[in-house]
Amino acid sequence: MADIADIAHKADVALTGDMLIGSASVPAAGATMRALNPATGREIEPPFALGGAAEVDRAARLADEAFDSYNRTGLDERAAFLELIADRLDAVNGELAERTALETGLPAAQLSAEAAKAAGQFRQFADVVRQGRFRHATVDPAQPERQPRPRTDHRMQKIAIGPVAVFGASNFPISYSVAGGDTASALAAGAPVILKAHNAHPGSSELQARAIRSAVADSGLHEGVFSMVRGAGNEIGEALVDHPLIKAVTFTGSEAGGMALYRRAQLRPDPIPVFAEMTSVNPTFVLPSALAARGAEVGDGFAERMLVNVGQACLKPAILLAIDGPGYAGMREAAVARAGAMDARTMLTPGIHDAYERGARRLRDAGAASLVEGPEPRGTWEGRSRLLEVDGDRFLAEPALAGEVFGPSALLVRLTGMDQLLEVARSFRGQLSAAMHIDEPDHADAARLLPILERRTGRIVVNAFAHPQEVAHATIHGGPFPATTDSRFTSVGMTAIDRFLRPVTYQGFPDALLPEALSAGNPLGLWRLTDGYLSRD
Repeated sequence: MADIADIAHKADVALTGDMLIGSASVPAAGATMRALNPATGREIEPPFALGGAAEVDRAARLADEAFDSYNRTGLDERAAFLELIADRLDAVNGELAERTALETGLPAAQLSAEAAKAAGQFRQFADVVRQGRFRHATVDPAQPERQPRPRTDHRMQKIAIGPVAVFGASNFPISYSVAGGDTASALAAGAPVILKAHNAHPGSSELQARAIRSAVADSGLHEGVFSMVRGAGNEIGEALVDHPLIKAVTFTGSEAGGMALYRRAQLRPDPIPVFAEMTSVNPTFVLPSALAARGAEVGDGFAERMLVNVGQACLKPAILLAIDGPGYAGMREAAVARAGAMDARTMLTPGIHDAYERGARRLRDAGAASLVEGPEPRGTWEGRSRLLEVDGDRFLAEPALAGEVFGPSALLVRLTGMDQLLEVARSFRGQLSAAMHIDEPDHADAARLLPILERRTGRIVVNAFAHPQEVAHATIHGGPFPATTDSRFTSVGMTAIDRFLRPVTYQGFPDALLPEALSAGNPLGLWRLTDGYLSRD
């Protein structure tokens, strides 16, 4: 294995620490920061420039200048641009994985796979763009003979909402960050992106941003299609949300952070949408027949998925619920064995580690009993695995027990019967996902549980766990508040593009002025809704 210093040198070769605003590399005018290796506690070179409102204004003005031309790019041109981003990400995969590993403590092999997934998302969105269905092209032809009043020609398509501010996330430093699904779906929609890099992985962010910026230049696009800024504290984020040229915001993180941005955006003279993905415990319900047949298998699988990424995943299954009866003891013992054997591992940042310790104390203070703790941590910011248990009455009486603990901790809830299971299910707030483990004899009970879960989540999983998830056309990564600020949309999957689109109707237009997607004869060969029927006419 390469020496850490050698890896750091290789990964730093292309890094300047500049912000990337359009085609310009913007060095520090004042304050700087360095990345922290959470495994060693050491700072990593180089220093990174910190900006503020002036840099946001510069990036926003460029994005606004870029909007009209970029929003009107042809489908093939835009798809080719997205594919070029994917190629550029693949070209720096090794360097990106190594640098990100230094800044996060996550394994380089895992991060290489994450980088490949990020590149794959850009290729998937390129396919979405080429097919053109995201335009929702709709044609209601003129009916001049209609009585009592003729109908004029109406044609509708969806266009990009405007420049989008994307807040990079901490927990998936590539696929939810600079080169993540928010950036990919916004660019696919035709929206220029201003990316606020997360300060936990500035070198990783710069490598991703340089890959995207090079694709912008080599595609012959306006430089304002993509910029990356960075700042200390809240100033730069507030400047992004406040800027009048920004028309939408995406965020992945805590409920407090997401709601602060959401409320600020609603106080603008022109309120804008904030698509925030915030908090979820992804409850897993094990119904009696499945519990009796394979309780130990479910318990082991639950704990294994809970521990992935040191529990730092928005889809971590965090609460396991079952009726005390045949199979419950085996489920508990298997989960205890898996959680108790896991060595403590480095968490992403000191702040996340400290919040994890506070969350674990909150569960104990609310009455949860400790079943097991993993081996003692050896490093300052290592997260120790924990499994706790509580009965259904206590869970219902203490809302704090249903709160997210971001890290390698989970809660077992021991229930008295199906009526209490349904009562507990109704007590949950909005979730990104929920899971049911069932066998055929459980189907009647599952049918009672299902409508409760449908009202509280965007994805329901049967006989598996919420994490991981596929990035696909049917994927939904969203749910009712506080999982997200808008349950009508997803932040993962191909329909994530819908967040950045709005409809425009063109009434009585001469064909020469119509957008290509709506032209007579359908030159793009799109599926269009014509007089209420899908066709390619």
